[in-house]
Parts: sequence; structure tokens; C-alpha cells
Amino acid sequence: MKRFPALILVASLSAGCSSLSLDSLNPFSGPSKGKVPPLGVIQPTAQLAEVWRYGVGQSENFVFAPAVVGGTVYAASRDGVIARLDDGRLIWKINAGKSLSGGVGASDKLLVVGTEKGEVLAFGTDGKPRWQATVTSEVLAPPEVSDDMVFVRSADSRIQAFAAADGARKWNYQRANPALTLRTHAGLISTPSLVIAGFPGGKLVAINRSNGSTMWESNVALPKGATELERIADVTSPPVLAGREVCAAAFQGRVACFELTSGNVVWSRDISSGAGIDVDTQNLYISDDKGAVHALDRATGASLWKQDKLARRGPGRPLAVGAYIAVSDVEGIVHLLQRENGAFAARLNGDGSSIDAAMQAYGRAFIAQTRAGGVRALSAR
Repeated sequence: MKRFPALILVASLSAGCSSLSLDSLNPFSGPSKGKVPPLGVIQPTAQLAEVWRYGVGQSENFVFAPAVVGGTVYAASRDGVIARLDDGRLIWKINAGKSLSGGVGASDKLLVVGTEKGEVLAFGTDGKPRWQATVTSEVLAPPEVSDDMVFVRSADSRIQAFAAADGARKWNYQRANPALTLRTHAGLISTPSLVIAGFPGGKLVAINRSNGSTMWESNVALPKGATELERIADVTSPPVLAGREVCAAAFQGRVACFELTSGNVVWSRDISSGAGIDVDTQNLYISDDKGAVHALDRATGASLWKQDKLARRGPGRPLAVGAYIAVSDVEGIVHLLQRENGAFAARLNGDGSSIDAAMQAYGRAFIAQTRAGGVRALSAR
């Protein structure tokens, strides 16, 4: 029988349902992490360097992802601070006047954050408030912001659409959840015609952007097992677009790619991941739940390489950066892997706290935000 560490259950706002933290399934992640294995010595073949840094404030038990728009980075913290950094230079810093729980989503006109009371707060790129709306549950994920619409996912797995101009509600999408789900900060992605999100039970759904109707629904994974705990197969990370396909991964499930227009499966692999995936022009990269980082052929799903020296160190979502793959571990150390074979190329220590949010591409560099609030631009030289 599969064994799990002790769990902390929290009441969900969905009647009859409960949710639990993904960290609670991994004793080597989160603020109460256990002892992690030591890292081996590497022979660097690249230099991973800090370009700039800024301290925005702590995340506490929430996850804040920095938003990158060109050379601008927006970052937020639990205590309500939101900062705009242009090429590392502080342009403005404001306090939203509320404790925040999710963000940041941004476009070149608007940035949006959320609170645990379901408040959605929109600001202009000048830091001035634009509008406020309310959703049905706490906002844990960064809103998806486009020129005309803002899409907000709440903790009860509902997705609501608002007009970017004034916050008018456009539509509400909801679905039934399994009895036990994972509490996740996974967001969603959008195209000119679709909003795409993963859900509890291993579902990937494409929603009509204009009216909220379901265009297609596919299975990333199928729940299996004798208990509700064993049957958790939630999509806990955002899907990624890969040309004419969209790919996603599920905890205790699979990684799979689907046709963007129909949802038909192109290929799937039995790899469980709560951290997520990234793609480049040829490959798909995924961190599995045992701590290995894999490279798969994007067209077929065939294995190309596997780096297992981060086992039990909780590697986060991989990020393709030029000739390298960047991945953080539970101690906030950032590792560079060679794209062609997965060998370690460099590593850089952080502030000792974990990087819970997915790292973001930033031109030829990338941005990482730690639980302690350090926002850093890093580059491989």
C-alpha cells in the first residue's frame, strides 16, 4: 500500500469537499520541511549570476509569482506591498491596503492581485487603483490578464471573467470537484479564443473565452486507488502551450499533450508531477514527485534524459533558458542543467527560503521570488 506522510486537512468552501496542501504530501518541502539530502560537488561549465535583486516582503503560507511584461517586473507580498521594477530599478511601491493571497497577473496596461476574502484588486501600471471585484473564494493563483479581459481562478476551482476596463463580470465557469482535492496556486492560460485550465480529478478543460462555455475536456490522468487520498490526481500546475498543442501534468498521474483545437491526446507518459512543466522548440521538461528532472521529446513523449541528483530536494517547475534548464530546490538553490543531457552546469545559493512560485523568463535571464520575499534576476554567463 502506498504510504503518505501526515496530512493537514483544511475545510474547502465547496460543500462536502476538503482540500489539503501539496506540501503536506512532501515532508521535504514547505516551511516545515525535513532534512534534505546534501548536494554533490559539481564541475561548473557555466556561471549563474545575479543581475539585480529587490526585497518585496514575505509570502508566508501563500505563493506569489512575479509577473514579467517586457523589461518590467511586478512583485507582491502577503502584507499587501506591490512593487514595479523596470530593469531592476524601483519605479513605485504601493500598499494595496489588504493582505494579499495571490498574484501577480499583469499586461502592459493592468496588474491584478487577489485576497483570501475573494477580492480582486486591479491597478494601472502607474500603481493607481482601477477597480475591485469579488469572486466566490480566496484567490491563490495569479490572475490571467489580457488587453480586454481578466480571468480569475478561485480556490473552489471556479473561473470568472471580468472586463479589463472596468471589472464588469462577464461569465462564471464552475464544475463539481472530487471529495478530496489539493489546495493549489495553479493558474490558467489563455489564447485569443480559449481559456485553458487544469482541475481536480485530472481534467484539462478548454473554455470559450467570450462566453465561458466548455469547448473540450480531456483527461490528463484518471484517479485510481482504494482511498480518496490515493485517488487524488489533480492538475496542480498551469498547462503550457506548445505550438498547436497544449501540455499538462497531474499529481499521481501523467504528463500529456493534447491538440489545442480538439483536446485529442497526442501522447501521454506516466510521470507524476505537482511542480509542473515547461517546453522549448523541441523538448518538454518536467520535475517529478521523487525529485528527478526529465527531458522528453515534445513530439512523441520519448525520454531524452533524466537528472535524478535532486531526489528528495523538491525541485520546482523547470524553466528553459537558452542552452540551459533552470530549476530551484526546496532550499532556494537554483540549478542550471545542460539542455542536451541534463548534466549540472552551475548552481547559485539564495536566501535560504524556498522558491515556491514558478520562475519566469525575463529576456535572456529569468526571475525568481523566494518565500522570504527576495526577487532576483538571474542569468547564465
